[in-house]
Amino acid sequence: MDMQREREETMRSLTSIAVATLLGGVAGLTLALQVRAGGDKVVFPENHAAGVMYGTLDRYDIKQYRELYSTAAAVDAVRKGEPIPSGTVLTIVQYKAQVDAQGNPLKDANGRFVKGDLVGYGVMEKRTGWGAEYADDLRNGEWEYQAFLADGKVNDKANLTACFQCHKPHVGQDFVISLAGLKGTAPGEMASPQPGPGIVSIANFLFGPEQVSVAARAPVTWLNTDSSPHQVTIRGDKPQRTAVLLKGQSASLTIAEPGTYEYICGLHPNMKGKIEVK
Repeated sequence: MDMQREREETMRSLTSIAVATLLGGVAGLTLALQVRAGGDKVVFPENHAAGVMYGTLDRYDIKQYRELYSTAAAVDAVRKGEPIPSGTVLTIVQYKAQVDAQGNPLKDANGRFVKGDLVGYGVMEKRTGWGAEYADDLRNGEWEYQAFLADGKVNDKANLTACFQCHKPHVGQDFVISLAGLKGTAPGEMASPQPGPGIVSIANFLFGPEQVSVAARAPVTWLNTDSSPHQVTIRGDKPQRTAVLLKGQSASLTIAEPGTYEYICGLHPNMKGKIEVK
């Protein structure tokens, strides 16, 4: 009996050890997955300049000049009409725009911003199987995003969720806002709204005019002429928000109570405007 009991206790001990080892392995695997989740999968693109610079961008709202780089394989694929391949890395190199004494960006002979000091990098990378952990309302296919400082270190203050939100409306072009540039084709002419009361054009990451005056309950209409999506968000006690507007799309909002109302772009908070309701 004693020998039988001893065998049973030994088996229980071995089983406990095996379970503990298995659980420990699972915990270690879970920790490893957490460490490599999200933007942590994306490494700094040391050789981005060896790829293709397929476009530049002036960001009027934050006074930045940007250069857009792609891995060569992605450019070759999209210009043949093929999908963007796994392994593609798209890099936005961000520079301060040089400014004059009044703080206005200087422009070159072509009317583009003049490049100043390096600010940082924005990177989106596509790999087979990536993105499965995200909910459908956020997931950008197999793309992940990361932001890096000028020295190449991760910018841990960057809001990567905003990257997903900004690119999400472009599901029809594999979430790449600058796909036309990647293809080497012009993005098309900007739509120009007819001038009139309460009509605001969104262009070059600016609201124009920046301030409008309307009567109570009269609509204010915004037309997005940028390639980037925008979303008008009115602040205050009774906030309002439009749907995300892609290029060429418009939306209107009305305000019943007189007063002055400030608004921003929900995707690019540095874009600001004001509505005076009489």
